[in-house]
Amino acid sequence: MNPIKNYLDALIANNGSDLHISAGDTPLVRIAGELIPLTNFDVPTNEDITGLLREMLTEKMLQDFADNFEKDFSYDYEGSRIRGNAYVQKGKYALSLRLIPKVKSLAELALPKILNDFAMARQGFFLVVGPVGQGKSTTLASMIEIINQNRAAHIITIEDPAEYTFESKKSLIHQREVGIDTKDFETALKNVFREDVNVILVGEMRSHETMATAVTAAETGHLVFSTMHTNNAAQSIDRIIDSFPPNQQDQIRSQLASSLLGIFSQRLVPKIGGGRVPAYELLINNNAIANLIREKRTHELNIVIETSLEQGMVDLNRSLIELIKMGQITIDNAILYSNNPKALRQLI
Repeated sequence: MNPIKNYLDALIANNGSDLHISAGDTPLVRIAGELIPLTNFDVPTNEDITGLLREMLTEKMLQDFADNFEKDFSYDYEGSRIRGNAYVQKGKYALSLRLIPKVKSLAELALPKILNDFAMARQGFFLVVGPVGQGKSTTLASMIEIINQNRAAHIITIEDPAEYTFESKKSLIHQREVGIDTKDFETALKNVFREDVNVILVGEMRSHETMATAVTAAETGHLVFSTMHTNNAAQSIDRIIDSFPPNQQDQIRSQLASSLLGIFSQRLVPKIGGGRVPAYELLINNNAIANLIREKRTHELNIVIETSLEQGMVDLNRSLIELIKMGQITIDNAILYSNNPKALRQLI
């Protein structure tokens, strides 16, 4: 049996982002978005994967996996941070491991400088959205590090599991992991108000209770960051509002209109020559956006974003066009990653 060290060394040596170890299958590493087989590794069994889990999990976490058939976890390996998920498929054990790189700057991530302005805001609600594996956590980590380097603030992160590890600099950073440091997102958020906090990072918006508390925190003088698995700004706002019972939707709509700073939606597009580069949409809350939210006209948000370039907003198709012009991505990939391929073709 290969120990976890051999697997993680292979992941790091290949500059991979993810590693898949499944009983009965050849292990796979994801490199620049593509899954590549590790043919020099033996095909693992259930017993082999149990052995790997014993290297990474506590006894309590192992019992959670046995009881619930899946388990999120994080693992430190020789200065690297690993985010993992163990699960069962067809009665066989499987492991998905993601390598969390060091926190990078906005410039290193090829992200727009305007995100610095949102990071340095004193209060409000800012969302980073997109499908799974598109760099949302990486973007937020960069923004948290901007605060850490420039402002004396108390930052509390609530994550499941904790991904990036921060070292307190100008700021005091406390990272709380669900299941280890706190019972759940809702409990941690309700208690955060007694912890003299300035900045709150909620790893993911999973329930309307979490959303309600996060928005209230933003209204009451806190800077709140979070993520959602949605495709764009309009869908994100609808998802939040629709998660509430009908009799509470008008209230959350009003709260969002007043507390929202912006929504950043991103995709990691395969780059010519290898690697991936971000394409993005940016909604900035202003009077026009706030009115559309209050008046239940979120279907018009995309039009406002498309026509508000001079105010700093960015439409995803425009971002993709810029990447094509810079010779960083192909037209085919731009069309593949666009939310509106027909409109994109008209711009090309």
